[in-house]
Amino acid sequence: MSRTPRRLLLAGLASTALVVAGCTSNEPQDTGGDAAGGGGGQSTPVAVGGNDEPGETVTIGFSAPAADHGWMGAITSAAQAEAERYEDIDLQVAEGTNDVNLQISQIEQFINDDVDAIVVLPFDGAALTEVATQAMEAGIPVVNVDREFSSPFAARTTILGDNYGMGVSAGTYICERLGDQPDAVVAEIAGIDSLPLTQDRSQGFEDALSDCGLEVSNRVAADFTVQGGEQAASNLLQAAPQIDAIWNHDDDQGVGVLSAIENAGRDEFFMVGGAGSANMMREIQSGDSVVEATVIYPATQAADGIRLARLLAQGKAMSDLVEVEVPRTIQLHAPVVTADNVEQYLDTAFES
Repeated sequence: MSRTPRRLLLAGLASTALVVAGCTSNEPQDTGGDAAGGGGGQSTPVAVGGNDEPGETVTIGFSAPAADHGWMGAITSAAQAEAERYEDIDLQVAEGTNDVNLQISQIEQFINDDVDAIVVLPFDGAALTEVATQAMEAGIPVVNVDREFSSPFAARTTILGDNYGMGVSAGTYICERLGDQPDAVVAEIAGIDSLPLTQDRSQGFEDALSDCGLEVSNRVAADFTVQGGEQAASNLLQAAPQIDAIWNHDDDQGVGVLSAIENAGRDEFFMVGGAGSANMMREIQSGDSVVEATVIYPATQAADGIRLARLLAQGKAMSDLVEVEVPRTIQLHAPVVTADNVEQYLDTAFES
């Protein structure tokens, strides 16, 4: 496989990032006659619809943290399933690890193996920035998933969920339900407070609530685990004798949150989840749970990364766009799942 020179990999880093709401797709589309972008006589160098046709086999290295909860497990399994769809992908999967030094060594091994592209969800984006930059300098395109590197030179493309948007979606839903009750008590069960993603979710939630005159009355932080969620929710319920709505940032820790709610015998409020697990969607479907909604944080990010890494390694672009290069940044949407649309999302949801 011919290797793109470093200068060409890095040349587009100063350009404005393109943000795409929703999942990326390279499935052939019916253009209805004229080619996309044909206005004014402009032609598109890459044929629309040809990206899924088999090309030269490319080797893609994939590394992610340990699958120690449902969302992370879904990330890895979806990436592997996406690679299996293409006969021209040779996917090399490193063992999932929460050891930063081990993950660095995995990327170093991919570099030594001269893979054609690397997809990495870092345990710690800042800690893996240097080794990812080394891969880019070696001419290997890196696709950064979910947890951003601290330098734009460390990745050719970055795929992100919308953490701020999750908070906005949750807050907007609660505003729609309680916006006419200015004294409503809104509680928040966050994830790990030191993480930027948690801070972004909380800020989006606060901003959305402020639009309808509400605010967070009680807030606790957990750690994205069942045990942490149960303990944090128990503390919250003891501190707040009356609650109208709860937003829980993470559906994996939500299993523990629901256990604490059941143990406390409380049901005067409704709850909005976060991430979009199948078990929370079944709670919504049941109609007799405090869980009314959950906000999607897509577990498809690494699968999209595999698909984009294949395009980069084969010198292709995204056939759904007029742009002839794979975008620098893709940010996925954070929709709200309720009883009205749960069947649309349930089949592809992950299990907590």
